[in-house]
Amino acid sequence: MPLPYDEETLALLVQHVTEVQEGLGRPYLVENPSSYVGFGTSTMTEVEFLAELVRRTGCRLLCDVSNVYLSAHNMGYDAYVYLDGLPADAIGELHLGGFTPEADEGDPGGTFLIDSHASPITAPVWDLYAHAVRRFGPVPTMIEWDNDLPPVATLLAEAGKADAVARDVCHPESRRAVAG
Repeated sequence: MPLPYDEETLALLVQHVTEVQEGLGRPYLVENPSSYVGFGTSTMTEVEFLAELVRRTGCRLLCDVSNVYLSAHNMGYDAYVYLDGLPADAIGELHLGGFTPEADEGDPGGTFLIDSHASPITAPVWDLYAHAVRRFGPVPTMIEWDNDLPPVATLLAEAGKADAVARDVCHPESRRAVAG
C-alpha cells in the first residue's frame, strides 16, 4: 500500500523496524514498493524517506529494480536518479521481476505498469539492473516469478541472464571480444 512520505509515517516505521530488528537480533531488509499513486501531503521523496529510515534504524534495503522501473514509469520520475539516491552501502539484495502493462484510463493511449511477477524481465529493466550492479556491487539477486509460472528452463535462463549481467558489470575484462 502507498504511504505518505512524511515525518509522522517515518517515525512509525522507525519504531516498527526497530522492534523487528530487536526481535530478530539482526538488520532487517526493507523493500522499495511498486507505486501506482502518491500522496500530495508527502514532504520527502521515497528515496529520501528510505535513506532516512536506514540512517535512523540501521536497517538494510532490498532494492527491487523492477519496482523502481515500473514506479518511475507510473509516477513520472527517472529510475536512474532514484537508484543513484539510495545509500549504496545499505543495499543487501536486489530483486527482478516481470510486470504487466495495462491501459491507463487517465491517459488515453498511455500504459500503467502492474507488478505482476508473471512475465519475463524486459530489456529496460535489464539495463537498469546493470546500473544497479555498477552502483551497489555484486549483491545477491533474486528473480521473482510467482504468477503464470513458466517451465523451469525459462526461470533458469532469467537467473543466468542476471548472473551474466552482474559478471559483465563487475568483471568487464571477462567479456568476449566481438569481432568487427
